[in-house]
Order: sequence, then structure tokens, then C-alpha cells
Amino acid sequence: MRDLKPWLDLIYRRPGRLVVGGILILATLLSGIALLAVSGWFITETALVGLMLAAGVAATINLYVPGGAIRFFAVSRTVFRYIERVYNHDTVLRLLTDIRVALFQRLALASRSQRGELSGAQWLSRLTSDVDALDTLYLRLIAPTALAALVTVLVVVLVLVLFDMQTALLVGLVLLVALALATVGVYLRTRHLAARQSDRQEALRTAVIEHIEGFAELTAAGRTGKHAAWLMRQAHQVTSEQSRADTRVGWHLAGSHLLINLSAVFALWAGFALFQTGAVSGPVLVLLPIALLGIAEVYAMLPDAFGKLGATVAAAQRLNRDCRGNEAKADASTVELPANKALLAENITVKHAGYVPLFKNFNLEVQAGERLGILGHSGSGKSSLADTFAGLLPAQGKLACRNRVYLTQKTVLFEDTLRANLLLGSPNASDTDLWRILELVELAERFASEPDQLDTWLGNAGNRLSGGEARRVALARVLLNPAPLVILDEPFTGLDADTRARISKRMDGILEGKTVISLAHGPDALPDTDRVIYLRG
Repeated sequence: MRDLKPWLDLIYRRPGRLVVGGILILATLLSGIALLAVSGWFITETALVGLMLAAGVAATINLYVPGGAIRFFAVSRTVFRYIERVYNHDTVLRLLTDIRVALFQRLALASRSQRGELSGAQWLSRLTSDVDALDTLYLRLIAPTALAALVTVLVVVLVLVLFDMQTALLVGLVLLVALALATVGVYLRTRHLAARQSDRQEALRTAVIEHIEGFAELTAAGRTGKHAAWLMRQAHQVTSEQSRADTRVGWHLAGSHLLINLSAVFALWAGFALFQTGAVSGPVLVLLPIALLGIAEVYAMLPDAFGKLGATVAAAQRLNRDCRGNEAKADASTVELPANKALLAENITVKHAGYVPLFKNFNLEVQAGERLGILGHSGSGKSSLADTFAGLLPAQGKLACRNRVYLTQKTVLFEDTLRANLLLGSPNASDTDLWRILELVELAERFASEPDQLDTWLGNAGNRLSGGEARRVALARVLLNPAPLVILDEPFTGLDADTRARISKRMDGILEGKTVISLAHGPDALPDTDRVIYLRG
């Protein structure tokens, strides 16, 4: 259960909303129980008065107070339930935001090799089903369990007030067993099954996605039918295990309801003895067992939630394991750099997991304010070296550098507006700053002619732009960033020589005082540099 602690800490960051949400759920539950209890009391009282009148005995009944109470609890139950659903679902969405932000922060600190350990289908499972398993912890597990315990205590106190201590103790004991059966009992009986089921569901989702992605290759190899049959067998196995888990949950739900009914029967039996002695009236005798039956609504939501707790713990374990931060990066940031240096690499080894090293005993010193060019042909390790400098690829040895901004070799634009893509580089940049940087990369005129200008939608991965335009938007985003160290991997991809020369000249002003490391396959693809080193491979 300790795997849930980091995510529970996120949930408990909003104690005010959790308390208010819990109060709303409690008010809904108490209104429902009170509605049943008052209705039972009223029906019993009405029946008794009717029998007395039929026997010729004078009797009266106050119809207005219980009738008003029934209407009040019916309305309050509806109102509280509506407010609770709206408020708590909003709370869950806020908690989901917290979880996803924390998750992406972890991923941002993770190295590329860590992220490469999983396939795209597996990451999709992490970011969807595993996160969804965590965001319902409060609404499905924490709040209902706490409130079920509180309502149980309140009902036992009611038994103590209306009946006697012995009856209250016995009813409390039966309800405690029912609560344990619906919570801890379900978890112990289903935790391993639910965890295994969660893993198999993820494997099945991954296999289905890979089947779709590789459908052309499977068709060419004549394996489509056999692979689809294998998927169906896996799906049948998942369904069979889910049925086993649901059966266990169902038996525990039935057992807890049976105990609640037995407590109601016992309360009725004990109350009848008190009724015979005149200690309680007939309507009060009926009120308590019906109130106990109302607890079944509280307990009914618990077995299903605890039946899925094993899967939730498994999801937390996967997220904790696969989205861990890059400790090596945190260690590197503690290395002291001399004031006149921007980057220091001593005897570093650069390699991808499972492959031979690209560089061994690599040494490099970059002075603050220096402009360094690194040249090498395709496959010489330029991008891997840039990833290492940027902290995306872990390296053995001593590596320290200033805060940096990195233009990767691959152009990455998000399906959003031009403004949103640029503001990733400098969130506080003004419209004037944005137009100035667009002028620098010769895109100001291009977007000034658009109806939405800075709010122009760039499409999926920037598909509304040409390759050269997309590259310049990515370059503009990097140039907006105030980081003192700028790493540019093939900054002018897709640009003709004249455009490249003009942009390179304009970049001198905005990069003044900064340290620049540029990587390219040839000297004509580099901006102005103070020195150049060549990679041989």
C-alpha cells in the first residue's frame, strides 16, 4: 500500500475540498436513512391509530410533523445528492489535474532511455487507464469508507439512545463485521487477482494497438487471422478472470447485506422485548430496524471499490516504477561550475541502453559566452551528444552545465495556436516579444496575413505549415527562452541558403552574452561560431 503514498499526498493537498465533499456525501446518506426511518415510524403510527379507532378506542395522530419531515428529507436527499455529484466530480477533475501534472513533471525529469523502455502503447496505458485508476481513490474509496464508518457509529449511538447498551453493543459488533467483510475482506480476497487482471488488461490493450499498427505487415505475412485468434483467446482469459473477481465481490456484498439484515432482525427482536415492558413505543420499535436497513445503501458501494483496490495499487506501482525521476540529472545539478564556464564534461561515456558506447572518455569545456560548433556526418553521434548535454540521455562521468534550452533535431510543434507554441519558450512574453522573434525568423509577414495572426491554429504537429516554417517556429520558441546556454541541433533544417544566412545574422543580437552550442552536418548549416570541433565516427 505504500505505493499509493505519493498519490495520496497529492490528493490530501486539497483538504478543504475533501472535507466539504465528505460532508455533502454524509448529508445525502443521512437524509436517505432518515427518510426511511421516519417513513417507517409514520406508517406504523398510522396503522396503530387506525386499529385503535376501528376497535372504538379514541386516538389521535399528528400528520403534519412526520409528513413535513418526510417531505424535507426527500427533498434534502435529492438536493444534497445533486450538489454532491457536481462538487465532488469537480474535485475529482482537480485531483486528476494534480496527478497528471505530477506525472508529467516526473516524465520531464526522466531520461530518454528511461522513457524508451516502454512502447507507445504502454505509455498510452500509463497516461490513461493507470491515471484513471488513481483519480477515483477519493470518491470511490476514501470518502465512502470513512463515511460508512461514521454512519455506523451514529446508528449504534441511536440504538443506545432508543434501546439499551447490550443491544447497541451487539448491533455494533454485527455492523463492524459487515463493514470489515465489505472492505478488508474483499481486498484480501481479490488483491492478487485484481493486480494480475490489471497487468493482463494492459498487455491486451498493448497487443491490440500493436495489431492495428502492424496490420499491413500481418496481412502481407498472412498472419492476420492467427494473430486475431490469439487476441480473442487473451480477451477470453481476461474476461474469465474478471468474472471470478466479480463473483468474489458479489459474495462479499451479499454477506455484508445479510449481516445488516440480521442486525435489523436482532434490533426488532430486542426492541420487541422492550416494547412489551413499555420501554419503547411501537413506532419507535419499527424506526430502528428500518434505519439499519438504510445502512445497506452506504455499504453497497464499498465492495466494488475494494475489489478494484488491488488493480489501483498495481497501477501506482507501474507509475512509480516507469515514471521515476532521473536521479543522475539531480546529482549533476549539484556540481559547482566556475563562473567563467557554461559546460564541463570530464571523461563521460555516452551510450544508449543495449548498444555499444558512442563516446568514451569524452572531455569538453565551454566557456561562458562562447559559441561552439560541433560538426559530424549522419550517425556520428551529434544528436546523442546534444541529448546528453541537455540532460535527456544519462552519461557516466562528470557532466555539469548551466540552465539550458534545447532545439532538438526533430521539429516538435503542438496541436495548438502559434501563440501557445511560442509561449512554451517564455510564458511571460508579450505580443510585442512574439512579433519581434517572428520577424527575426522571417515569419512575421507570413502570420500577419492570417485572419487570426498569433492565434492561428497550427494543426496536428504543425501540419498546416511547411517543413521550413515549422522549423523556424521551433527555433523562435527556443530563442525566446532566457536560459544562458542554448543548444541547437541542426537549427536550419529545411531552409535555403539565403534564408539561413539572413536568420543566422539576426540571431547574433538576441544570442549576445549567451553560450551557444550548435550541431550540424556541415559548416554552412551552423550559425556564427568562435570555434568548431569535428566528430569522427
